[in-house]
Amino acid sequence: MNENLFASFITPAIMGIPVVILIILIPSIFFPSSSRLICNRLVSLQQWLIQLVLKQLMTMHSIKGRTWSLMLISLILFIGSTNLLGLLPHSFTPTTQLSMNLGMAIPLWAAAVILGFRHKTKKSLAHFLPQGTPIPLIPMLVIIETISLFIQPMALAVRLTANITAGHLLMHLIGGATMVLTSISPATSSITFTILILLTILEFAVALIQAYVFTLLVSLYLHDNT
Repeated sequence: MNENLFASFITPAIMGIPVVILIILIPSIFFPSSSRLICNRLVSLQQWLIQLVLKQLMTMHSIKGRTWSLMLISLILFIGSTNLLGLLPHSFTPTTQLSMNLGMAIPLWAAAVILGFRHKTKKSLAHFLPQGTPIPLIPMLVIIETISLFIQPMALAVRLTANITAGHLLMHLIGGATMVLTSISPATSSITFTILILLTILEFAVALIQAYVFTLLVSLYLHDNT
């Protein structure tokens, strides 16, 4: 039972070779692009959405922070597309792997922190010791702030992994219950099937929201260091 339940989270392999890199590249193939001077409606809608999200992310940033615009918009498109990829039948969701999410979170967090220590050394060090702290509490507070700083990328990765994994597990359980109840109680199976449809719609929203939350938190870390 447990093996079947978590089978969708096992990295697919062909002849023992993981094909996760190929799966990650699949969503980018479906992004609309125009080779003509005049864009069609789909490309225009895509550009409008990108500009809208980018405006929300970059409003609070300085000129130096806005140089990360391409990185942040690429990040939200990548995470959103890979989250949605897992909602297709017989598919694999790369963002359910904690190793992949850590691979995204740690470099982005480290780059923002290093940027802060390089250009705003005093301000970055001041975060470890708020003004007005009593002298006996200084060592303990420095340790707590240091731990909270290093736990930020873990929180980013675990949040994304937990939300996507929990939603997929719930869909798997309700879908299995619907299949079992079909032959036992058609009326009950119709109710569970309705719940499954509503949950699928919710998962579409969660996939996009989690991509936005991940990118927004990276943007906030960047804002604190620029």
